Amino acid sequence: MEWLFDRFATAPDRAAFVHDGRATTYGEAIAAIDAFGATLEQQGVQAGDKVAVLADYAPAVVCLILALARRGAIVIPLSRAAVVEEDAALLISGCDWFVTFDPENRDASFARRSIPVEHPLIAGLVAAGRPGLILFSSGSSGAPKAILHDFERIADKFRTARAATRAIPFLMIDHFGGINTVLGIASSLGTVVTVADRSVNAVCEAIAAHRVELLPATPSFLTLMLASGLHRKLDLSSLKRITYGTEVMPQSTLNRLIEAFPGVELQQTYGLSEVGVLRSQSRPDGSLWVRVGGEGFETEVRDGILWIRSRYAMLGYLNAPSNIDAEGWFNTQDRVEVDGDYIKILGRVTDIINVGGQKVYPAEVEDVILALDNILDVAVIGEAHPLLGQIVVAKVALQAPEDPDALKRRIRIACRAALSAFKAPSKVVVTEDSLHTARQKKIRRA
Repeated sequence: MEWLFDRFATAPDRAAFVHDGRATTYGEAIAAIDAFGATLEQQGVQAGDKVAVLADYAPAVVCLILALARRGAIVIPLSRAAVVEEDAALLISGCDWFVTFDPENRDASFARRSIPVEHPLIAGLVAAGRPGLILFSSGSSGAPKAILHDFERIADKFRTARAATRAIPFLMIDHFGGINTVLGIASSLGTVVTVADRSVNAVCEAIAAHRVELLPATPSFLTLMLASGLHRKLDLSSLKRITYGTEVMPQSTLNRLIEAFPGVELQQTYGLSEVGVLRSQSRPDGSLWVRVGGEGFETEVRDGILWIRSRYAMLGYLNAPSNIDAEGWFNTQDRVEVDGDYIKILGRVTDIINVGGQKVYPAEVEDVILALDNILDVAVIGEAHPLLGQIVVAKVALQAPEDPDALKRRIRIACRAALSAFKAPSKVVVTEDSLHTARQKKIRRA
């Protein structure tokens, strides 16, 4: 990865990070990476050691992760809102060192933590002298899986520099999309603007204060942002591009984004922790059709399911059989429609609701409900039923209190008018609980 550090050295005075209102230059970042390298030497961290890092985005955290990769260590980033419990994660991955940053993510404390776990994939990576990255899936459709990547291979995707930009790494540090965003920004000598939390207020205030140009977010977050009205109260005119991915975007939310940000490029992205993030191009008609691929990626649609072959794919799972076939193809489990070079993502196979043998995609029902008045957010799930197999249940968050019977009636009327009758929710549940995970993805569990 020396090419990355050489690139940093070409722009020593350019801002690499803005954290707590203070800028850190690329020159300062190089100095911090070198200083962490010396600390790792002093502590006795060796190539091939598994090092868990508990933190959130900050200059020091990113510099430590890069110093660990430079040393050939296996990095296990963990956040304080992790999708898997710390102890459970480390029992799967193993651990040699545990690094904790203070709440401000400035100072790091190193501690020996010996959790010996042997795995042939890790042994092969270490034998090759390559740095590693272990991430955990969200476990939304089962137990979390530990995903092993060759860190250097992930970084190599960014050897060709793109235009520099100022961006917020919205997805968390223990998420592949978050690591991908930071590497993409830094490799092009852009500026990473961190936020104290991923609330709508904090993100919008950071955009306004630091003239952020790129916001990578989830459809769930963007739905809440539009409902908050903060885009009208704060100056978000610096935004040039909003990207959205990790879950299906409701067309109603996309239509409202187009209206709210008429001069901003809206780009659908697509990627998975197992294969990486593909290049994408949204069709310029305001629809959800998107073209995905790019150098190092191949795609196929088999029986309506998207398959991907990637140069940047994981080495495998540490606690499950790999679902990459002998020819390198990965079954995404995403059902899609095809129109020429474009695809439309309908939803994950595991999220489909089966009502008496009829398929219901949660996103299509959510799209109708989100367009109704007084709906802040909605999550549609399947609930077991003795005769039909499953029924459709809509969990809704309201902007203001409303009579439950009247609410259910108008939701069912709207859904029956726009969709087949069996797709209309049999139950409507009003909730004040969050409908999203810490990663701002829709919760589709009962």
